[in-house]
Amino acid sequence: MFQTAELGQKVSREDFDRISQDLRTDLLTLQNELRGCDFPVILVFAGVDGGGKGETVNLLNEWMDPRWIATRAYSMPSDEERERPFYWRFWRDLPPKGQVGLFLSSWYSHPINSHVRKEASTAEFESLLDRVNSFEKTLADDGALIVKFWLHLSKSAQKRRLKSLEKDELQSWRVTKQDWKNWKNYDQFINTAEHMISKTSTGYAPWEIVEGEDSRFRSLTVLTLVRDAIRKHMTERATKRKVIAELAAAANAKRTAELANVHSQIKTLEKKAEAATTKKAGKGKAKAAKAQETPTASLTPQGQLQPRTVLSALDMTQKYEKKEAGLALKKAKAELALLYRQAKARGISTLLVFEGWDAAGKGGAIRRLTASLDARDYRVTPVAAPTDEERAQHYLWRFWRHMPRAGRLTIFDRSWYGRVLVERVEGFARNEEWHRAFSEINDFEEQIAFHGTVLAKFWVHITKEEQYRRFKERETIAYKKWKLTDEDWRNRAKWDDYEIAVNEMVERTSTRQAPWILVEGNDKNFARVKIIQSVADLLKKRLAK
Repeated sequence: MFQTAELGQKVSREDFDRISQDLRTDLLTLQNELRGCDFPVILVFAGVDGGGKGETVNLLNEWMDPRWIATRAYSMPSDEERERPFYWRFWRDLPPKGQVGLFLSSWYSHPINSHVRKEASTAEFESLLDRVNSFEKTLADDGALIVKFWLHLSKSAQKRRLKSLEKDELQSWRVTKQDWKNWKNYDQFINTAEHMISKTSTGYAPWEIVEGEDSRFRSLTVLTLVRDAIRKHMTERATKRKVIAELAAAANAKRTAELANVHSQIKTLEKKAEAATTKKAGKGKAKAAKAQETPTASLTPQGQLQPRTVLSALDMTQKYEKKEAGLALKKAKAELALLYRQAKARGISTLLVFEGWDAAGKGGAIRRLTASLDARDYRVTPVAAPTDEERAQHYLWRFWRHMPRAGRLTIFDRSWYGRVLVERVEGFARNEEWHRAFSEINDFEEQIAFHGTVLAKFWVHITKEEQYRRFKERETIAYKKWKLTDEDWRNRAKWDDYEIAVNEMVERTSTRQAPWILVEGNDKNFARVKIIQSVADLLKKRLAK
């Protein structure tokens, strides 16, 4: 694999000066154009010690506008980083759309070093590489341009490079004892790197192997590849946007025609029903028969029967009497308080997700739950429409930022499930985006659970009739009026669409490590007790491990 990067290729000073002028201009021009694009550029630098990773990154920073480029280099995780899932520190450092991120000692350092040092078995190494591929695919599917550079030296070239740096008074600080230890393990390191590159060089995140001994050859090669990759990606993204716009227009036209056809069928059925009943029993009976036989209530926009969902299967009559509710709530809160203190002492973090219908009682349940906790130990994160900063990132970015530290609890009032609920129903996400989100969410939650975090997801359900009653109640109570908005009524009008979306959400994302807990919420007291008791049960199960 590395033979082509051990040929001793060089570039003269004259050729470098001649080529670099136009190349530098091209990069600056592209960087300026990139600011208006809908994707970030992620450049990863890895390779053997002395291969020129730092020098290449420095040159990119020198040649390009520093306002729109950021360098991220990683060493051993800090306490803050160790207390969160491994990829937390990489997610928070991702560049926004329109900017460039340079990554040194990135998500590749841990897999390769742990395998070379025999800290990870072959199976564990493979699992780490699978995680890398999943991470990069998630970013690439969202539009990110990812290019990875392996800056290579042969074993003899690396030895010459390290000795040369040691002799230079201004550069000797670059060489450490660890560099020489790594050189002694060169063969094992290269074998591991070869497998790593083979498994993680993909169409969406390719590796480029570059000979690193001659600095001018290395610099021109890397920067030319960067320029060409950005140009190509800009063209591909522009073409894709055009195709998507054309497909969306065609889909809207088709949907309009289908709806018109459904309405036509309904009117035909209505006329047939009216004619049949008129003939049989006269006008008076015809009106009653029409109400029974007209199929409008059971038809979806596609003219199909409304399917049964996990929500329609819930027993919504469950409730507590007032006195019974008080005792049950007091007992559940006391148990939760005790278990949470034990979890905190052991450094176990907790993450709670609340979704549900408008006016379902999520806020009230959250307040009762947090009343059992020390305010210094938890954070409630309400989720609204994304800000401009958040829209410039992958949709999961704003949730990764709020992962709890060890022993802490974070509550999301609405969450990443907006992607497969409101964004799906309202058309804010394309079909391919919300379909893809199911696997992205499962992967995200798998990482949370693998870290040891207690993860609980609640859907608080109420019937359509109960929601209407609560809406009307809010209209009449002064201190509750602010809760009711026009958007609530608009969402209610799409109840059936949301129920279908919730059903698929539960079907696709209720996993063993992150199951959905469906809460019957017509009786607020019953819902509150069930939620608090469920959290207590999960903590008890986690503490028993």
